[in-house]
Amino acid sequence: MSDPVVIIGTGLAGYNLAREFRKLDSETPLLLITADDGRSYSKPMLSTGFGKNKDADGLCMAEPGAMAEQLAAQVWTHTRVTGVDPGNRRLWIGEEAVAYRDLVLAWGAEVLSVPVEGDAADQLFTVNDLQGYGRFRQAVEGKRKVLILGAGLIGCEFANDLSLGGYEVDLVAPCEQLMPALLPAEAAAAVQGGLEALGVRMHLGPVLSRLQPAEGGGLAAHLSDGQTIACDAVISAVGLRPRTELAAAAGLAVNRGVVVDRLLRTSHAHIYALGDCAEVDGLNLLYVMPLMACARALAKTLAGTPSEVAYGAMPVTVKTPACPLVVSPPPRGREGQWTVEGSGADIRALCHDAAGALLGYALTGSAVQERLALNRQLPALLA
Repeated sequence: MSDPVVIIGTGLAGYNLAREFRKLDSETPLLLITADDGRSYSKPMLSTGFGKNKDADGLCMAEPGAMAEQLAAQVWTHTRVTGVDPGNRRLWIGEEAVAYRDLVLAWGAEVLSVPVEGDAADQLFTVNDLQGYGRFRQAVEGKRKVLILGAGLIGCEFANDLSLGGYEVDLVAPCEQLMPALLPAEAAAAVQGGLEALGVRMHLGPVLSRLQPAEGGGLAAHLSDGQTIACDAVISAVGLRPRTELAAAAGLAVNRGVVVDRLLRTSHAHIYALGDCAEVDGLNLLYVMPLMACARALAKTLAGTPSEVAYGAMPVTVKTPACPLVVSPPPRGREGQWTVEGSGADIRALCHDAAGALLGYALTGSAVQERLALNRQLPALLA
């Protein structure tokens, strides 16, 4: 029997690649390895579960056994890869060597850790996968108050979702506005207004410095500006870092992510990467649309037809129904000027270059209806 195509990771990247590959090749042995439980789910849905009143099982789309059958593959769960040996085309699971024909790294990104002092510092939760969602959901069952660290896309989505789920939410972040890396100030203010209308309390500027058990139960969150917030649980959503350590230890080129070209090849033959861990031709985009484009292209390459990935315009729909938001950041290296129209919840912010060409946009409220027309004017991110 020939050596298998091995995919490390069973998130959206790993399972979607496997599906696309099986459409083109039904014979080559396929092995998926994951450190978690291998259930199939859509990661973007993790920040909609409370509003939909769904526990972790409710967000699960298929068990690993069903996925193995569907993909005519083996799925090894709770299995941690400890090393990769590119020269001999094998990987290591402890003392066990596993040979591969081609290896795909689809092991995603990890949550950035927050240094916090105090006797309850170990009670910071992160939700980066279905198991993390399950643990957090269990911890807040029957509780009322949740503190969120981080005002980026994920922090704002959780603030909206937890509010819809009936929780009192405080959001703490050391910035002047929501989603500072993504949005002009006017669009950020629109989203902030929508979340505040749901009851979310914003604390922009300070950081969480100490987390202590409170007298009578719950937690006391001490902020750097002297405020103390009573809460029952804290969720950290301060950002993600692509997982690169194992790749670097194997001698693969890494930068922000695992460095790959347009064929999604790493610096070693027969090893590829896609999804949150991959830096594709200089771009590390932690969103679903580029991941799906990569899965389709890489499946063709693995099936014998080398195919470069291309990214068109890839706007991001942020799941904040309190104030609908779609954003398409300007491409890297393209300088532009923002113009902003509208007021309140309805903001239309457009970024144009010196020649008047549209580079990006941020649309909130009723302005999101213009996204399809604007998308046709946007430049490709990776033509």
